Amino acid sequence: MRAVCLLSGGPDSAVAAAVAKKEGYELYCLSFNYGQLASKELESARKIARALGAKEHRVVDISFLRDLYGPGVTALTDSGMRMPGQFDPSIIVPFRNGVMLAIAAAYASSIGAEAIFYGPQLDDARFYPDCRKEFVSAISKAIALGTESKLQVRNPLADLSKAEVLKLGIELGVPLEQTWSCYRGGEIHCGRCESCRNRKNAFRAAGIPDPTKYAE
Repeated sequence: MRAVCLLSGGPDSAVAAAVAKKEGYELYCLSFNYGQLASKELESARKIARALGAKEHRVVDISFLRDLYGPGVTALTDSGMRMPGQFDPSIIVPFRNGVMLAIAAAYASSIGAEAIFYGPQLDDARFYPDCRKEFVSAISKAIALGTESKLQVRNPLADLSKAEVLKLGIELGVPLEQTWSCYRGGEIHCGRCESCRNRKNAFRAAGIPDPTKYAE
């Protein structure tokens, strides 16, 4: 069995890919350069793909999205915008995950994969519309129709909090120390952005020592 795994470099997608591996799938991982400030996450994605024994790992350039959005739309691609320390609409990248899943569907269809593993978890679903079960169900149906196949989108972490995802990652042997969460482009996690704070809180809630180096 083959599975295409969306691998951002963060802990959620890494754990989702590890679930696919546990279920016996051969992993074909896709990561995306969408013009994000945190290009460091792509380095993490490469390390995780290797650690999970992925058959293939590709980085797809969709950096045209940064120009498509233009200035003032999302702080994840626009260095001129303030990076918030808690959730704010400015950190939403419009329909990014929908674009990525569509590309994953084309790739999956070309290699005869049975599933696409996607890592949204319960905490993200509160804020991000393309991380919700309803969206995943709808796009999975559209992909099956558009490819005339049984190809499905799997979101195995949908009912887990981020803390629970980290615990599962430990159980599955995911190298969490190699994952990247920070929205900024530094050498180490800034410790201040919304994603860094979520990471800190999740490790604390899970009762797992946080291996991450933070600037503060």
